[in-house]
Amino acid sequence: MADRAADDQETDDRDTDDRDTDGCRAHGRITDIWGARTPFASGGSWPPRVDGHLTVPPERVERWVPSACVLCSNGCGLDIAVADGRMVGVRGRADDRVSRGRLGPKGLYGWQANHAADRLTRPLLRTGGTLRPVDWETAMDAVVRRSKAALAEHGPSGLAFYTSGQLFAEEYYAQALIARGGIGTPHLDGNTRLCTATAEWALIESFGSDGAPGSYTDIDLCDTLLLVGHNVAETQTVLWTRMLDRLHGPDRPGLVVIDPRRTPTAREADVHLAVRPGTNVAVLNALLHELIANGWTDHAFLDAHTVGYAKLAEVVAPYPPERAAEICGVPADHLRQAARLIGTGRRLVSTVLQGVYQSHQATAAAVQVNNINLVRGMIGRPGATVFQMNGQPTAENTRETGADGTLPAYHNWQNEDHVRRLAEAWHLDARQIPHRAPPTHAMEIFRQCARGSVGFLWVTGTNPAVSLPELHRIRSLRDSDGLFLVVSDAFPTETTELADVVLPTALWGEKTGCFTNADRTVHLSEQAVEPPGEARGDFDILVDYARRMELTDRAGEPLLPWKRPEDAWRAFTALTEGRPCDQSALTYGKLRGSGGIQWPCTGRSPGGTERLYTDHVFATAADYCEDYGHDVVTGDQTEPDTYRADDPDGRAVLKAAHFVPLSEPVDDAYPWQLTTGRTVHHWHTRTKTGRVRPLQDAAPEMWVELHPDDAAELGVEEGDPVRVTSRRGRIEAPARLRGHRPGVVFAPFHYGYFDRPDAAAHDRAANELTRTAWDPVSKQPVFKLTAVRVTKAAGGR
Repeated sequence: MADRAADDQETDDRDTDDRDTDGCRAHGRITDIWGARTPFASGGSWPPRVDGHLTVPPERVERWVPSACVLCSNGCGLDIAVADGRMVGVRGRADDRVSRGRLGPKGLYGWQANHAADRLTRPLLRTGGTLRPVDWETAMDAVVRRSKAALAEHGPSGLAFYTSGQLFAEEYYAQALIARGGIGTPHLDGNTRLCTATAEWALIESFGSDGAPGSYTDIDLCDTLLLVGHNVAETQTVLWTRMLDRLHGPDRPGLVVIDPRRTPTAREADVHLAVRPGTNVAVLNALLHELIANGWTDHAFLDAHTVGYAKLAEVVAPYPPERAAEICGVPADHLRQAARLIGTGRRLVSTVLQGVYQSHQATAAAVQVNNINLVRGMIGRPGATVFQMNGQPTAENTRETGADGTLPAYHNWQNEDHVRRLAEAWHLDARQIPHRAPPTHAMEIFRQCARGSVGFLWVTGTNPAVSLPELHRIRSLRDSDGLFLVVSDAFPTETTELADVVLPTALWGEKTGCFTNADRTVHLSEQAVEPPGEARGDFDILVDYARRMELTDRAGEPLLPWKRPEDAWRAFTALTEGRPCDQSALTYGKLRGSGGIQWPCTGRSPGGTERLYTDHVFATAADYCEDYGHDVVTGDQTEPDTYRADDPDGRAVLKAAHFVPLSEPVDDAYPWQLTTGRTVHHWHTRTKTGRVRPLQDAAPEMWVELHPDDAAELGVEEGDPVRVTSRRGRIEAPARLRGHRPGVVFAPFHYGYFDRPDAAAHDRAANELTRTAWDPVSKQPVFKLTAVRVTKAAGGR
């Protein structure tokens, strides 16, 4: 059961027996991941439960500094304990609207990465083929010199920036202003392209703008949950705790889970649809077919507040449960059961994550989940919403600030009035802001680096040498004579090993800034301690870079005139005024002492806004929308004149899609389907969690999940090493015989090579196997669908 060992769990885990910072013993919350149940009924308030962990006795704590966790997209409020100038623990805050005091294993222990022995504390410059310590002046001189050389040789498009999902809004906004305003390059994107780009585009395609329409409190009110490709139990542990407390309460919601694997989430389901990977559109079309065929639709809502229903009904008509069952590999009766639960509930909350987003029809499938809520009229009211979830803690901020494939404050790059408004705010000529084509997505940025058309690439706070697909292509960039690579990070990584300059950065807890979680809740994270050695905050580094590059506005004033992150926050929130993500009344002062505030936060809603679209007027009007959208199957961009001619004018858009088969199906040579994902104790490429003893001890090595029948066919037993090979590479890892679908192989993507003595042997990272392909709309890579073969490796029993 998901609440295993709950009877033994204390409600406050501030256990001073765990004081050993060098070799932590096994912690209860490492194995009891979700903690004790606090069940509650619909309409009730989620009871507080304060979790915490200290490595010193409580009396040694000198002060508690308010912050929020940045190790998943939930954004749980917490306080940082400080003693002798060091972080010594954390505790949840009972009044936090997101978590009510709870913390997951990564939140409880992940902060200890700040104390890792191999923190980067001095800049590094490659000389004679070796990275050597230098002072900041020397390092920044090299960065600026090569930036100007790339500008001279290639123009603005010769420079590219690839950022993170864990910086703060102020830092992303500085990057956006530098790249899009100061340099004028379209090449700025984030690693959020890998995990949350489809969330952004699914919301834009249906509702006209990014921004989750609902609130986590809708989980407290719903009577039906639909989780599509979302293993919330492992990706957002505290959010799952909230769901578990409803599922174990007196009026349990119905739960439908769509996932090829029998995850901890799926084990709690009333109906688990264990679909074949890559068939999400077919199964969702079948559910829509059943909703329409059985009259489980809200036609008054559809007529008044949507466009596109007739086409949607036409497209899903050929997807009865029997046909979908053949495509998806699930029983037709299970599809009908799921549709009945969804169709007869009165308050439906749907959630979507990587099982949808990292597939070949990512946006098309995610939009069908929106359509399920829309045909039922389940939007804009308590207990009825859809969450296109984020994967990273500050992913929403990359989108709000324009540090991904959009413009800041949800301005539309195709709308000249929007571009002029942005230019006026920045005191620039509108022609300086690149907008003749969409901002460049990450996969194209790296392709241009390989081709030599980008001569300068700056990577901040991320590790593409493990996280991107087809890793041998990424490693080959080090052999590119024309590319100068700058990496800002707090740790040595597989990517810093490729760099020409490495800039040591401050981490969370060592700097101040704001970030937005997956339900639009903004927290202020205060600086608790100083960064080690000569490490600097990304904000300070970026402001220094803009000064050294002599980036100015049209009056000759510094383009980035800020001294502190709060100055940048004021500038950014002023820019959001009147836009869907309006935060114009959201100040540091208001955030201090709050339990998190949801945007929009304006003069008319100074306390924030719990739900969007409560009046069922959506952000789709031609003069207001964030983008004119796409054909969700082909990815073709809708032209401005075409959109204006059929202006949805505040109505949601129902976009239909037929199922498209995989472009790399299994065959005799590669008969298994590989899917990748997260495991609960690690975060991304383990740059943090791999340096935290209790988390690393809980999941020390790569593993491969097989179905027992497949393993028996191979002669593989539990723990035997297996070799997984694709058309691009291979890995070797121990087998776990826990798979749910025969023919499906699962591997976690976290593991790379920084902690391996045989790092030259590239046989551990899941992305050695994956391919360079992406969704046509969101441009999110297709990590979930790789044809592989599996063989027993040497050393097995």
